[in-house]
Amino acid sequence: MARSKEFEENEVLEKAMKLFWEQGYEKTSMNDLVEHMGIHRRSLYDTFTDKHTLFLKAMNRFGDRFNGRMATAIKQAETASQALRTIYEYSMNVEGDTPPGCMFVNSAVELANRDAEVDARATQAFENTEHLLKDIVVWGQQNGEFTKNVEADDLAELLHNTLVGLRVMARTSAAKEKLQRIANLSISLLQD
Repeated sequence: MARSKEFEENEVLEKAMKLFWEQGYEKTSMNDLVEHMGIHRRSLYDTFTDKHTLFLKAMNRFGDRFNGRMATAIKQAETASQALRTIYEYSMNVEGDTPPGCMFVNSAVELANRDAEVDARATQAFENTEHLLKDIVVWGQQNGEFTKNVEADDLAELLHNTLVGLRVMARTSAAKEKLQRIANLSISLLQD
């Protein structure tokens, strides 16, 4: 008779996501995962197949989490500038028990040049973020907050580049004040 699962899949996936996010793919061993997730090695393989598949699922979970939080932040913002500030703040600050930085950025730097699946996920996540930023820029252009002298697509690419840089710097000992100055300057460059 088959044994029933003794864990909730989303809970252990959340734990794996945080561990990969903090340590990266290569540094995270199967022993680390088993210990951190609190499940048996056999259960990990039965549920997630292998480390690489688990990592890809963890990337998907991170994307769902990030997209959900950004959608909520944008809905709550009264202005386009406020929406951008919220996105930058979220990206620069550590929240609760989550590691600093961004799992997509970390994964792209570590693996994208040699893992097509990681590259595809990271590239898609970056494109999604640029679309989100473009929507905010268009909103700001329509209400007169942001310049119309530069195309919204181009501004979104610039903002995304700054955002990726902030996510990398958030993993270092860079002063939060410095990150805030960079975020503020990038938003001020859009203003008319």
